[in-house]
Amino acid sequence: MCPVLCTKLLVSHNLEQSIILSLHYVYHIMHMLVCQISAAAEQLVQYCQEHRRADPLLTGINASSNPFKDKKTCVLL
Repeated sequence: MCPVLCTKLLVSHNLEQSIILSLHYVYHIMHMLVCQISAAAEQLVQYCQEHRRADPLLTGINASSNPFKDKKTCVLL
């Protein structure tokens, strides 16, 4: 075999191996991210369920303690 052809085959093989290793690395990183996101989502759901009684968006705001209620009406002269 010609030395140039052998070199090209070797470079091609090394490039192929490098691409395969890179794809395996990306796959493993993505798998870790999916696991972390699902765990975070599970924790968020659990937190919301534990604190739903104190959530004013779910229970409403008492009219006497509503900080957003207008205290005075605007009167135009």
